Amino acid sequence: MKNILIIKTSPRKGGNSDMLADEFAAGAIEAGNTVETVSLAGLNISFCRGCFACHKTLRCVINDDAPAIVEKMCRADVIVWATPVYYYSCSGQMKTMIDRANPLYTADYHFTDVYLLASAAEDEPETVDGTVTAVKGWTDCFERATLRGVVFAGGVTDKGDITGHKALAEAREMGRKA
Repeated sequence: MKNILIIKTSPRKGGNSDMLADEFAAGAIEAGNTVETVSLAGLNISFCRGCFACHKTLRCVINDDAPAIVEKMCRADVIVWATPVYYYSCSGQMKTMIDRANPLYTADYHFTDVYLLASAAEDEPETVDGTVTAVKGWTDCFERATLRGVVFAGGVTDKGDITGHKALAEAREMGRKA
């Protein structure tokens, strides 16, 4: 049994990337894993100041909602990022959270597996390439971690457009195998 943390980064609650995350969670629970989901929507997460104090203290000096999420990330065996694709990369909320996870770099983190779930209005396969690069860049900073899988749902714009999309089944199956 694995401890899985899913981080929903869309500012639109219940949107297409959130629905991918929910399917991943359902599959992971079916497989007997423990799943916790955190949504960044409505949270107060400031930009990283680049002070690197966290490398010594293992905690960010900024007192907002990010440190609690970083603690959850540290304890998780699996981290799942769910994001809409914005300008061929991850959402700004996701990038800010990635930057604020800097205390993990010198911590004794548990996670080894990282997954990406992404949705976008455009449906060309290369639409998600920049988002994959962002997650792979973060994952590569952690010697024990590997980007294990990506599910991309293209051609979905409005909330709920993903209903019936094959990517939902792919996310559920990936959750089962996580």
